[in-house]
Amino acid sequence: MNTVSVGSTVIGAGKPKVIVPIVGKTREEILSEAKIAKDSQCDIVEWRIDHFSEILDFEAAADFCQEVKAAVDLPLLVTFRTLKEGGVRPMADDDYFEMYHAFIKAGHFDLMDVELFMPAESVNILVETLHKNNKYVVMCNHDFDQTPAKIEIINRLKMMQEKNADICKIAVMPKSIADVITLLDATQEMYTEYADRPLITMSMGKLGVVSRISGETFGSAATFGAAKEASAPGQLAVKELKEILATL
Repeated sequence: MNTVSVGSTVIGAGKPKVIVPIVGKTREEILSEAKIAKDSQCDIVEWRIDHFSEILDFEAAADFCQEVKAAVDLPLLVTFRTLKEGGVRPMADDDYFEMYHAFIKAGHFDLMDVELFMPAESVNILVETLHKNNKYVVMCNHDFDQTPAKIEIINRLKMMQEKNADICKIAVMPKSIADVITLLDATQEMYTEYADRPLITMSMGKLGVVSRISGETFGSAATFGAAKEASAPGQLAVKELKEILATL
């Protein structure tokens, strides 16, 4: 199993790493949340740039990322979550890739979130460009409507490996306890049988909270916690989350 090391943070070894999202809309809100995230003693900060009111000025937003990175002083994951996968802002595919390449050119981050089901050729170019610039790829898929069958969850994670992601991530919505078990079972099978790099998996909402704390048992290398405002249903507060992870 390969790991991903950003500074002293090693993803894929030891306790699951705690990622805190920044979802502010203005520069002031973002920098305020960055300080809160840093003070929370999380391991990684995710800047959800789809929330940023100025994101459509790609170059200016990419330059501002330098301030965000300095404020968190931690590994920084940059994420534009598309509307179809739970984000807050519509964006054409071509603009999505143009925006991300602007961020790569500026270079003020460590990891970038790339959605699995974006156009394949553009994803391949983006992944290759990120790796050439010594950045890590967190490839992801989110299903807010259901929990796919176990084999489908595994197949999507395997597709991410095939696309040369450094970390493979999937989040699904449970309708029952059985759905949560499906996600956990898919995680442990992927981890033990197929994975050669870190996985991040979660079952969302109240039903799925157990999946956010049990990663070390089933094979998920990181989990998301809220320092101020949650970015997805079911996120726990960072302090509570870290205590539970330490106890487990």
